[in-house]
Amino acid sequence: MELHNSRREFIKKMAAASLATSASSIPLASFLSSCSPEVQKRAATADTVILLWMAGGMAHTETFDPKAYVPYEKGLNMNRVLSTFPKIPTVVDGLEFSEGLESIGSVMDKGAIIRSYKSADLGHILHTRHQYHWHTCYEPPQSVQAPHIGAWIAKELGPANPVIPPFISIGQRFTMGEAEELKAFHSAGFLGTEFGPFLIPDPSGGLESVRPPQGMSLKRFEARYKLFKELANKNKVMEQASDYQRESLMRSMEQSYRLLNSPEAKVFDLSQEPKEVYDTYNTGRFGLGCLLAKRLAMNGGRFISVSTEYEPFLGWDTHENGHTRAKKMKQLIDKPVAQLIKDLDESGHLDRTLVILASEFSRDAIMEGRPGETVKDQVSRQPDVINDEKFYGMHRHFTDGSSILMWGGGVKKGLIYGKTADERPCCSIENPVVIDQVHQSVYHALGIDPQTHYEIESRPFYTTPDGKGKPILDLFGNPITKSV
Repeated sequence: MELHNSRREFIKKMAAASLATSASSIPLASFLSSCSPEVQKRAATADTVILLWMAGGMAHTETFDPKAYVPYEKGLNMNRVLSTFPKIPTVVDGLEFSEGLESIGSVMDKGAIIRSYKSADLGHILHTRHQYHWHTCYEPPQSVQAPHIGAWIAKELGPANPVIPPFISIGQRFTMGEAEELKAFHSAGFLGTEFGPFLIPDPSGGLESVRPPQGMSLKRFEARYKLFKELANKNKVMEQASDYQRESLMRSMEQSYRLLNSPEAKVFDLSQEPKEVYDTYNTGRFGLGCLLAKRLAMNGGRFISVSTEYEPFLGWDTHENGHTRAKKMKQLIDKPVAQLIKDLDESGHLDRTLVILASEFSRDAIMEGRPGETVKDQVSRQPDVINDEKFYGMHRHFTDGSSILMWGGGVKKGLIYGKTADERPCCSIENPVVIDQVHQSVYHALGIDPQTHYEIESRPFYTTPDGKGKPILDLFGNPITKSV
């Protein structure tokens, strides 16, 4: 949980940044260059990206980078707690996960793991602040609204299927705490509405997302759409907006209208799946989100995000009952993630689909932030000695080590990249990775040049800050030897 004043300050600053590129002050968009500089086309190894987002701070030592297991007992010293789950083997020699992730472990011969991701120092450790940074690669607040990585990809590559929206976000609702902060990065920013996310809060109702609102007939919807176009053409809609923004909005509306009237709309209907397949994925909204992501990836989706959903004190936000909550979250993700990889592989789509599993930061039982760092407003207050099981587990935000999983899209198979210390603090000690490297690795796989940028407010705005991000080339190449 974040302190109220910190959240309020963040909202105010992000609102100001959004306003700077909103309809009321969008002459800034007139500085958009028509395209990125001419660059030599890179050889792409992927056409589609699926981001599996572990919202709330997934502890690396409890999941994909387990340390020494310490079982619960009354009177346990908190300093001894490094991992509350035993280690289990995976299909790859030398790679162990924690108990409860057996299914994902069984598909790691098809992918790679980064064990040395370091979250940025952003002052207050706020979930939505770090999520903003992860998804946009820019630290908030910005003077302009930074685009989500999915929006950059939609802009640079366009839709793989002209009917399917190029950027689809599944599973995150905006009706609970910190909704405005979440909306701040679920945006195409200055790139324009047409490249923003097509939002599907509940994948089981995905088909409803491509239908007219409840109670509105298709005929009435078409009449409203026609009227809206007429008003827009007469500059009666978004009167203070630039031509670029109005045109972008109209293209977004036209894309939605095409989807509404297209046979491809059935891709969003999960009832089309055989019952045994549906049941395999159905661990809840996240599991069904993985099923929908599979269907979209196989039918022309470009960038698809599936979230376990961020809501304070729920999901991976394990400030209390860390062990029991982590156990439940593993049950939510283990089978559907593994099944997604298997299905994409068996259908031949995994080779050109980059699947990423990540979280904004990790967690520790006793340490907040990273060693030597003064953290403002430490949230969790844990006893030195555990006499109640609710204190058993990882509760505090930890930013100096985290795991990222990748499959497909040219990524080496069976690769273990980076390392964290086996003893507390379990920091990244080998090949540390930061967010601009992650983004540029994704762009590298997609063939998007690292110098891609647009001119905003008379200055270049790159996909990663100052255009200095470099891909992790060691992630890509021929498969390495592994055992089964």
